[in-house]
Amino acid sequence: MKLEAKHLDFGYGDHRVGSDVSLSLEAGEVLCLLGPNGSGKTTLFKTLLGLLPPQGGLVLIDGMDLQRRKRGEVAQRVSYVPQAHAAFFPFTVREVVLMGRTAHLAIFASPSRRDREIAQTAIERMRLAHLADSVYTRISGGERQLALIARALAQDARIMVMDEPTANLDFGNQVRVMEHIQALARTGMGVLLSTHDPDQAFVCADRVAMLHEGRLVRVGPPGDAITAASLRQLYGVDVEVIEVETESGTRRTACIPLLLRRQATH
Repeated sequence: MKLEAKHLDFGYGDHRVGSDVSLSLEAGEVLCLLGPNGSGKTTLFKTLLGLLPPQGGLVLIDGMDLQRRKRGEVAQRVSYVPQAHAAFFPFTVREVVLMGRTAHLAIFASPSRRDREIAQTAIERMRLAHLADSVYTRISGGERQLALIARALAQDARIMVMDEPTANLDFGNQVRVMEHIQALARTGMGVLLSTHDPDQAFVCADRVAMLHEGRLVRVGPPGDAITAASLRQLYGVDVEVIEVETESGTRRTACIPLLLRRQATH
């Protein structure tokens, strides 16, 4: 399974957001998209998913133009985790997750026992069993985010696109999501995610793509792409990229912001 963008121009209607973006995602790979607010990450994702038509260039799934595939075919191959949102209808968490199985159902068909088992497994993987019968609109934003990830897992696609999957999550759940992303890649799933935290790219990504003002400015392994200079270009702040040794003896790379120190007055 492979998802590709070739010289992709994207935007809404007559408004262009990004231009000439080329990237690819292979099965078993984690690709992390970094970029500031307004750089076009969500619009790019929606175009890669076929939710918005390309304004130029191509999106390919296994070499076939996305625009030539039916929506059901796309949904069986690529799942989407949007940023957490408040739904309008009082579905339970279980029902929201079960919606991920619709990509595999015929029109007007009801979920089978197998579909319900797959949804339950996804709920348990995201540690949401205690909330399965809770109303989705009444749980926290972070819990809704975990439910959306579980829904994508239930969809059983081989590519997963995740728009800031750790937004609104506490630190513990952020770590668990990173662990799930690594585990998904080990099973052969390709994961494309966006984040505002470059440290997360060091934790789980095979490659990093940096989007600035609608254009890719750098693509490569985290250790090559994430530097003090590239982060300054991307976010306009000074950061030191350092290597640290953990208690277990392994070495990790981390980004440390260089905050301006307030001068003491006398």
